[in-house]
Amino acid sequence: MSNAAHRLLWTVLALALVAAGGTASAVGAGRLPGGDVPLLGAGPVSWWRAGAPWSALAVVVGGLLLALLGQRLLAAGLRVPHRLDGTLAQRGDGAGRTRVASDVLTGALERDLLRAPGVGRARVVLTGPVTGPDLWVEVRLAPSAGVGAARAHVDAAVRRFAATVGCRPAHLDVTVLVDEPAGP
Repeated sequence: MSNAAHRLLWTVLALALVAAGGTASAVGAGRLPGGDVPLLGAGPVSWWRAGAPWSALAVVVGGLLLALLGQRLLAAGLRVPHRLDGTLAQRGDGAGRTRVASDVLTGALERDLLRAPGVGRARVVLTGPVTGPDLWVEVRLAPSAGVGAARAHVDAAVRRFAATVGCRPAHLDVTVLVDEPAGP
């Protein structure tokens, strides 16, 4: 279903719920003509009273099931195809597909970055489409570390990462933070 169809579906559903709630509120407040007439006929009212504590429980369970269904529908509507959703999927040479959790890939790149001399901490975030993900790297250096050597190591680590994953990052953002030197 397209994004426009999802928006239309949610708009119609929202308008129906607002209309039902507004009508029920107006009837309850006595604002509609004929407000003294019950909304339900004698049959459903007697059925409700006959099932007395269980009928309320059935309505609560039904409401929870509808809420779960709505949550699933909303999640399906917000899902964007060809985006990283916790895994990186690549088609193999054969009929299969390779799926790797993105936290495994980012963890491997973080460990690779931590091997550089003077790197105290590394953090990597992988987002975007599978074909060209965005890579956000943050490296914290010791005050005595050479920035040039750290840059060369980050470049080499990103190249190794791209070769391992099988695609080049569409966007690479590297932030380098240098720790303050320890005072006397």
